[in-house]
Amino acid sequence: MQHTRRRSLIFLVVLLSLAVAAPAGAAGNPDGHAPVPSAARAVDTSHPDRVIGNGTPASCTSARVMAAVARGGIIRFKCGSKPVTITMQATAKVHNDRPDVVIDGRGLVTLDGGGVRRILYMNTCDQDLVWTTSHCQDQAHPTLTVQNITFKHGRSTGHDTEDGGGAIFVRGGRFKVVNAKFYANRCASTGPDVGGAAIQVFSQYEGRPVYVVQSTFGGPDARSNACSNGGAISSIGVSWTILNSLFDNNRAVGTGANPPKNGLPGGGNGGAIYNDGNAMTLRIEGTKIVHNRSNNEGGSAIFFVSNDRTGTVRIKDSYIRYNTGDWFQTYPGIFFLGDSITFSGSTVK
Repeated sequence: MQHTRRRSLIFLVVLLSLAVAAPAGAAGNPDGHAPVPSAARAVDTSHPDRVIGNGTPASCTSARVMAAVARGGIIRFKCGSKPVTITMQATAKVHNDRPDVVIDGRGLVTLDGGGVRRILYMNTCDQDLVWTTSHCQDQAHPTLTVQNITFKHGRSTGHDTEDGGGAIFVRGGRFKVVNAKFYANRCASTGPDVGGAAIQVFSQYEGRPVYVVQSTFGGPDARSNACSNGGAISSIGVSWTILNSLFDNNRAVGTGANPPKNGLPGGGNGGAIYNDGNAMTLRIEGTKIVHNRSNNEGGSAIFFVSNDRTGTVRIKDSYIRYNTGDWFQTYPGIFFLGDSITFSGSTVK
């Protein structure tokens, strides 16, 4: 009996040590099985151009993140074997005349905006970051990939269209998100078009889609993302392909919709996803969109408006339920205005 207790105690100690050493759980929807095209997969970072840190948490600083992103290329972290949070002292900015940027947190790194600043910024039309073509709104490079990383407490301020993107703002080039988590990000609480507490995107090259794969946006209580529109993600004139991901408890908190009505400041559309523009597509597959809220306006899960009625939405093998706050909707949790919307193998209630 004594030997049995000793063996049980040893086994328990081993289990506890494994639990402590294990990285945080994978992002996204574990029940999602949508095939991922090669263009949407994680980038091979086994031969990085930049390594942030020398093996200790203290060596992984905001200044080093900013410098690495400004120089471009494939970026990895060497901060030790345990999860580490880097509180950003300023926004990391992609420079348009440098190599394409890949930021790989290897499942251990969190970039934290401290509740006061945007975390990551790319804009091919920002002259301060160098113009590289005469058509900055439609150029192939730079590209930006974020993978195996967490963004939290990002915040953008102001009420203009491009003041969204509490964690990440992107205009131009190409953008991809793989196995990432976004918690407690914020942008302006009112405004008719400002949106995307986690991500706001404009002007992708040749109208190609932003890929979001196996990623998590929000969660109960303190993990919720919130913005005037698009509690999680927002865009104007941009297509998206969202695969095997989770949108949970994100909030569109503005009031007055778009255009603003009754003297209200505007906003409140798209509890999780806000898409506005013309010829664009939204493809959602293997994804859960649950417990999101629009502030008594439209599209507690998804707000999609194609102004010239050419835009399309395809929802496959997904689960959209328990989203609340809709004052107007075309389907449960969805406000759609465009050419066509289709559902297959999905629950939408």
